[in-house]
Amino acid sequence: MEARLDLFGSRLGSTLLKHFTAAGKTVSDSTLPPSTRDLVLLRASQINGCGFCTDMHAKDAAHAGETPVRLALVAAWREATVFTDAERAALELTEEGTRIADAAGGVRDEVWANAAEHYDEEQLTALVATIAVINAFNRLNVIARQPAGDYTPGQFG
Repeated sequence: MEARLDLFGSRLGSTLLKHFTAAGKTVSDSTLPPSTRDLVLLRASQINGCGFCTDMHAKDAAHAGETPVRLALVAAWREATVFTDAERAALELTEEGTRIADAAGGVRDEVWANAAEHYDEEQLTALVATIAVINAFNRLNVIARQPAGDYTPGQFG
């Protein structure tokens, strides 16, 4: 498969990606646990069918020490016993925040309350921002048909 657009080679595309990446970097400097952020990035990418981001975030998480079992079970986290209650709350928020158009009213209050039991305001802000930014990246890559499979950890700095 070939990409429809060269997002990395065009002036506008590279500028846009630079700003999206900067937003992601801001979140990575928060107090949200990096492993939680990795799970959120992977789960949203799976939901959105973004092969490029699924490849990247699975490889980055593995490179950071995430276990193969947990990576394999992210898509089935509800039935898996390998995630903490806090991670499960973050994954549920990710799913509802990613599938926002599927539910009238967006994220349910009980999902938000569950996340708020495990994360402080800064971490909740980081979770919401991570979900928003990865959804934007996913949409760019899916629409442009960015091919997946060739990513190496740390490739983008």
